[in-house]
Amino acid sequence: MNQQLSNHLFQVVFEIKQMLRQGRRELTTAGLITICVLLLRSVGLLQSLELAALDQFFRFRPYEAADERITIVEIDENSIRQAGSWPISDEKIAQVLSKLKDYKPRAIGLDIYRDLPVKSGHEKLVDAYNSIPNLIGIELLTTNKENRVLPAPELKQRDQVGFNNVLYDPDGKVRRSLLYMHINNQAYQSFALKLALLYLKSEGITPKKSVSNPEYLQLGKAVFTRFESNNGAYVNADARGYQILSNFPKPRCQTPSFQPCGYDHVSLQDLLDDRVPEPLIRDRLILIGSTAPSLQDFVFIPYSSRLMGISEAKPVAGIQLQAYFINELISAALEGRPLVKVWPDLLESLWIFIWSFIGSIIISRIKQPRNSIFTFLLSGLVLSISVYIAFVFGWWIPIIPAWLTFSSSAISMIFYTPYIQRELKRSQEFLHQVINTISDPIFVKNEQHQWVVLNEAYCRFIGYPYNLLMQKSEYDIFPQYQADVFREQDNQVFQTQQAQENEEEFTDANGNIHLIATKRSLHKDAAGNLFLVGVIRDITQRKQMEEELKRNADDLSRSYYELKIQEVQLRELAYHDPLTGLCNRKFFHEQLEESLTWSQTHNLMLGLLFIDLDGFKKINDTLGHDQGDSLLIIVAQRLNNSLRASDTVSRLGGDEFTVILRAITNEQVAAKVAEKLLSAITEPIILNGHITRVSASIGISIYPSNSKNSETLVKQADTAMYRAKHLGKNRYEFI
Repeated sequence: MNQQLSNHLFQVVFEIKQMLRQGRRELTTAGLITICVLLLRSVGLLQSLELAALDQFFRFRPYEAADERITIVEIDENSIRQAGSWPISDEKIAQVLSKLKDYKPRAIGLDIYRDLPVKSGHEKLVDAYNSIPNLIGIELLTTNKENRVLPAPELKQRDQVGFNNVLYDPDGKVRRSLLYMHINNQAYQSFALKLALLYLKSEGITPKKSVSNPEYLQLGKAVFTRFESNNGAYVNADARGYQILSNFPKPRCQTPSFQPCGYDHVSLQDLLDDRVPEPLIRDRLILIGSTAPSLQDFVFIPYSSRLMGISEAKPVAGIQLQAYFINELISAALEGRPLVKVWPDLLESLWIFIWSFIGSIIISRIKQPRNSIFTFLLSGLVLSISVYIAFVFGWWIPIIPAWLTFSSSAISMIFYTPYIQRELKRSQEFLHQVINTISDPIFVKNEQHQWVVLNEAYCRFIGYPYNLLMQKSEYDIFPQYQADVFREQDNQVFQTQQAQENEEEFTDANGNIHLIATKRSLHKDAAGNLFLVGVIRDITQRKQMEEELKRNADDLSRSYYELKIQEVQLRELAYHDPLTGLCNRKFFHEQLEESLTWSQTHNLMLGLLFIDLDGFKKINDTLGHDQGDSLLIIVAQRLNNSLRASDTVSRLGGDEFTVILRAITNEQVAAKVAEKLLSAITEPIILNGHITRVSASIGISIYPSNSKNSETLVKQADTAMYRAKHLGKNRYEFI
């Protein structure tokens, strides 16, 4: 059974190696193209394409239910006309905040810069600031103080301010959001994060460090992985601050252009005129900001691009962008909505290489053009769908580099395959010309074990015509048992790529069996095609002579065997106790030294038990020495039967025995074995019709706890044995 399993495993390993060797061309092509694409990717030449592909995935993703946690109070063109000016006066803003306060929202975000008083009513606005603890204002942070836009001082003093800085990619779109910034060693929170934390606080969710990585922020069910400069398709992007890749929600749009999608929205003027239903405000997160086209507060996001870039990109208002950011944070924390994650660089490179290899395999292994084209298109579809499904679950996997390597490898193999075929034909013609000049039978096989070239001497030797044998294998011509041998020898040459010579049986067309010696070697042409070349010699007569010599050698072998038996018997006498058959003192000391060396090499413990029978002299004197010898034989058998095959029990002489316990884990193992031996020894023994009982005292020493020296271990075990006798016998003691 074990031999069959070994043969099966060997066959599996060989087939895998054969497959890899046969696919060496494809592996080389895929590897070179992968390296080129990774170099292009590393310098940023594919960044814009990958970002555009990411936008399309956002466009294709399923719509989500409208978010009922956020309401946008928009400052549209009509609200500006009604207010009579821009910026809207402090008095108007104070009225808006007062009305909102009466509806008891969870949080209010004022996405308007109010660092300076605007017209009349500033005192009222200050009162509103001071009376609304869940109000968050904005500021614009820059390292250059002259370009900063300060927040309202009253909100700044109460730590009710968040920055609204936006991160732009090279194509001008926003795909990332900032959660924290540090300027002059001072930490700042974003406008979206501040509002999300206010909303989540009432749900019992507060920010904390992630268990998996203390540097990451965790809110409820979500851990926000910090963006690195080369994550995904980005190359040397600005990763300052605590950034995340934004997984923008896709709420269904039910409003006209330039209006927020998926979020309830009311105009500022409707709010002032008391035309807003209370449920749109109460217990919600309210955002106040501009949606008026004249104010130009718009940005581009992945949803701005139309399908495949056919129509003009349309921006979204800045206040809607903040709504996206806030919605993403809250949904991830409360519902575990996926965040955008990326693979490690090594895994991305492996993914790209795999698709490069698939592209080369499709063309090189599928010979029919129609099938290869269909398989190519199907594989490309699988690639796109798998990347899209991964994106839906929050994973951003590179598709442009994978597609590029996949198609490039396929195109390369299209041009390379005819070259391989030309070289294959040229090699066969050359080999045929060469081997026909040789008198020995010669065959040439391809990697599929088919004959592709045969010389005339081979055809005469086997007795079949050339045309019948071409493109056939050994299983088509020879008996099964011979074909199995030929295939095995061929496989060994293909596997090791080393020349080998083997002796085999060979049956020709007339049924005659020949004994042959076949030398097999490999030939590789310029395109890398492998051929197995076999040269045959008929050794039938030589083998007959060898059989005669073998019979003479058998007579000598029998004499040698008899001497060997005598040697074994002498060794048995030299190393074993003649009475009990156990190891004797000499063999015990050799085994102990070897066991200590093995234990030291493998860093394992060893136990040594020294056993002396209690009251044996009395039995000898009472029943006689013959009965005493019988008792020793029985005790020896019981000791042997109570131990593992790896342990060694020896008789040192008289009624003294030793046991070597190899590879024990602790001293308790030795104690349990000693208890087992005591129990076996004390069982009744019938000697000449008399029931006799005998006990033993056992001393135990442990390597390396007690000593690392064999002589010391024996003395210590002997000492422990005497202590066991003095303490009452029929027991064991450690040194």
